[in-house]
Amino acid sequence: MKGAFRLVASLPALACAAALLAGCAGVTVGSISPAEYLAQRRGDVLTTGRLSTSAQEVLRVIGSDADICRKDGQACRNALADSSGLSDEQRLSALSEVWLQVALAAEKGGGAADATAIEAWFETARHAYAYLFFTARKPRDRAFEDRQTQVRDYYNYAVQQAITGLYRDIQRTGSRSGAQPEMPKVGDWRIETDVSGLRLPSDTPLPDELIPAASLTFSGLRNTYRRDGFGAELVAASNKRTDDEAPRQQADPVEKQKPRPPYREMPFPAVTALLLFDGASLGEVLGTRTLRIAAYDPYRTANVRLAGQEVPLAANFTSGYGLWLARSDFALQALRSLFGGREGLTQPRIYLMQPYDPNRRTVIMLHGLASSPEAWINVANEVLGDETLRRRYQIWQVYYPTNAPLPINNFAIREAVTQTLAHFDPTGKAVASNNITLIGHSMGGVLSRLMVSSSEDKLWEALLASYPMQGAQQQRMEEKLAPYLRFEPLPQVSDAIFIASPHRGTDFANNRISRWVANLITLPVAMLGQLGDISRELIRIAPARQDQGTLRIPNSIDNLSDRDPFVRLSSGLPMNPRVRFHSIIGNDTPGVAQALSSDGIVPYASAHLDGAASELVIPSAHSVQENPLAILEIRRILREQLRPEAAR
Repeated sequence: MKGAFRLVASLPALACAAALLAGCAGVTVGSISPAEYLAQRRGDVLTTGRLSTSAQEVLRVIGSDADICRKDGQACRNALADSSGLSDEQRLSALSEVWLQVALAAEKGGGAADATAIEAWFETARHAYAYLFFTARKPRDRAFEDRQTQVRDYYNYAVQQAITGLYRDIQRTGSRSGAQPEMPKVGDWRIETDVSGLRLPSDTPLPDELIPAASLTFSGLRNTYRRDGFGAELVAASNKRTDDEAPRQQADPVEKQKPRPPYREMPFPAVTALLLFDGASLGEVLGTRTLRIAAYDPYRTANVRLAGQEVPLAANFTSGYGLWLARSDFALQALRSLFGGREGLTQPRIYLMQPYDPNRRTVIMLHGLASSPEAWINVANEVLGDETLRRRYQIWQVYYPTNAPLPINNFAIREAVTQTLAHFDPTGKAVASNNITLIGHSMGGVLSRLMVSSSEDKLWEALLASYPMQGAQQQRMEEKLAPYLRFEPLPQVSDAIFIASPHRGTDFANNRISRWVANLITLPVAMLGQLGDISRELIRIAPARQDQGTLRIPNSIDNLSDRDPFVRLSSGLPMNPRVRFHSIIGNDTPGVAQALSSDGIVPYASAHLDGAASELVIPSAHSVQENPLAILEIRRILREQLRPEAAR
């Protein structure tokens, strides 16, 4: 028993002796999951709220740690800055992250526009900028390193927070004092601005707010398209009414009477911003108190040159478009327009989806009945999400009153397009003014076809056949009706895509519900007065043709009927032979022969056009333009248009 006790008592000693013989190994081995592996390599103060593994390693090298650094931040930052045992990359990347931690804490305590927070954002950006461009290795040498990606994110986020915080302070100070907004003071920093990378119209006011694109999410948009790179992705937002129909606020009565231009550039443009620090060496960058805020249009600028290196510029191409649609209230206004509501649209508007670019080809989109630019929610986004198309095209969306008769809208939209082109390109020689592509859905497709057709004398002769006139009376009526009955193809248009377009009308417009809706449609007062004069004169010319002495002015639904005289005549008008056109047609009648099929509203027989360069029939209801297959077809056609004519 005693022997056994002595054996047990000696076990710890034996274990210790074994440990000594083994070298007192204190390292053990474990395993981690893939998620833990990624968190360990890529987790940082932005993603987890804790300093990254890289930063913690650097702190341990100088005899510190995350807790010490949090409790005495100034001493920690001084130790990092003064340590000679660290490489420039280690020191600068750790300082950028530590300053980021300070900025996040200051922002939480005092708000994004708090001077302490903004100064910390400046320091975060400064050290990240120095790491990226003023260390021995260049960004391309670290292209596959996680740490460089983290530091780039620190810079981008710091720029985003600093600039939006400054801008909120500018707006708040300006609105409170009533004076012209000025750059606020931030410590002893000298802040300069450079907006030469933006093309802003001369009369454009400052945006009401700068919104981080990364803070926005959208339902209804399938994808968010962006470009990875350097800089903060922002949206410059205006609170001005998107439809531009609000009463003018000018005190000058003459100014109030000036007609509004039919065009408006994107009211929520994308902006990419940088903070650039003075200095041509690492020491100068770390010592400067001068920085420059540089802003760019990411559609026009894909790369910037910094410290002698070409750097891709970050961009978000979806958020401005999505915010515009979300704040537009288009759906309600489209209904007001259809039924002649007081706040409805009375004239076409052309919205440029990005600042005008003379070197990009133009795509003009026209929506259908009771609709608005919302009809193109995903079409426009997916087209500009294609890098090749984004570099070569710009999109204009026509928003027009869909209660007006087709001849009125045909004339008014032509005028709006012509005025817009003349404003941006008076000589008509820019790429944007030539080889334009029209894309029209439903009634917008019918209007697109009219815009590339010649009336010749067919419409006027048809009117004379029903209302015989001569002499001064004929001349007077011809002058009044010429804008609507005599037209030639828009010479700038070279291509067209017709989507679910009832070129020969549709019987759907004749059913009981459609007729009931048609009777509710009210035309604008000015339009009623203008057309009323014409209708009264036609009654005097041929009173026997009228029903009880009145001539009802047809509206848009009347014009879409397959019995409507205007549609039946206009469907046979010759198109410009130079225009290459395509058809995309929906089929919501499975099991029916294609010639007899329909999308539920427009029959194939009405949407089909002989001579099309291509025709695609898609299983879909009438809103076929939002079908992914239709969008792919639109992208294919636009890409094909970029090829030389011989290759096409």
